[in-house]
Amino acid sequence: MLGDRVAESHGGGARRLGRRRRLRPTVPAAHDEGDDDEGGDDEGGENEGERSATHDAGQGTLGSMVREALRDGHERAIGDVRVSVTDRCNFRCQYCMPAEGLPWLERSEILTFEEITRLVGLLAEMGVSAVRLTGGEPLVRRELPRLVAMLDAVPGLDDLALTTNGYLLDRDAAALVAAGVKRFNVSIDSLQRDRFFAMTRRDALPRVLRGLEVLAAQRGPDGPPRIKVNAVALRGFTEEEALPFAAWARETGWEVRFIEWMPLDADHAWTADQVLPGEELRALINARWPLEPEAREPSATARTWRFADGARGRIGFVNPVSEPFCSDCDRIRLTADGRLRTCLFSLNETDLRGPLREGAEDDELEEVVRGAVWRKELKHRVGDPGFVQPARSMSAIGG
Repeated sequence: MLGDRVAESHGGGARRLGRRRRLRPTVPAAHDEGDDDEGGDDEGGENEGERSATHDAGQGTLGSMVREALRDGHERAIGDVRVSVTDRCNFRCQYCMPAEGLPWLERSEILTFEEITRLVGLLAEMGVSAVRLTGGEPLVRRELPRLVAMLDAVPGLDDLALTTNGYLLDRDAAALVAAGVKRFNVSIDSLQRDRFFAMTRRDALPRVLRGLEVLAAQRGPDGPPRIKVNAVALRGFTEEEALPFAAWARETGWEVRFIEWMPLDADHAWTADQVLPGEELRALINARWPLEPEAREPSATARTWRFADGARGRIGFVNPVSEPFCSDCDRIRLTADGRLRTCLFSLNETDLRGPLREGAEDDELEEVVRGAVWRKELKHRVGDPGFVQPARSMSAIGG
């Protein structure tokens, strides 16, 4: 029953604003599944122009309704949601999953575009203004630009971003920018082809770089998309990549960010001594090109540095292990199968897909969301005694 899923929320429940809506229970449409003709695992969505049985589910929150701001029990305002559109990926990165891959979700388990849009619309009414689409690899989800266009039409959203491994960017960059993606984070762990292959188990660096060139040439309504390049920092590997990446940032004008490896690998092989702290990488780069710190934006995950000589580009360091930034975290996550996670390292999840498909009203879904967010963790506790790694890997949570 729906009532079993609704947790008590702050102040005895969320404030009721606007009319209550009841939508008929939703049933995900069936879709054919096939291998992607570009060499990636393909994730299906509705075919272009098809009205699925869930069409109305995407219309419930597209008005301009305003609800009470979403806050957790530590008085942190929630403004950012990471939405995973698939758990599938066409790479097999060493720090993420085994070479043979992982068991994928069944098609019926994955949220449809309309379900995602309805939930994002509800969150936008509660003050969430930023959405980042993730996976798995989000570009293996069929017709992803159509979802982007649907989200771009949601009132209240002013930042639509996407994280990708870049393999299918040469195919999809133009459509994604035209549909409304303003910012792209592209994951590249090495600029050397053999080392890229060793890390990802895919000989794909030339195509990823080609996709970045295609992306950089696009122009959206607000100008060119903002591009950041993410590299996972691992001891014994990334030290050799630091200066080539810094030189590339100076050449392209992009921000290259080094992200400390986190205990979210499917093999549960993470150990603290394999983490390469951001401060060590900063020192390597600073010895060659002096860096100057930039002011940290509220709730930002990265500490960014500019080149002291005025060169283009930025270097960022995301240090969740050595320098946690939990105190002003404003992020929540929605998994591909409709679970709400309040921290990347949460041990508990809240089911939104079930109530959604049972016909819950927006106000009822709001209660479920507020109850979960009120219990958002104070910090992730990586490195603390007794830390427990989540059962889901990063690819299953959404990066």
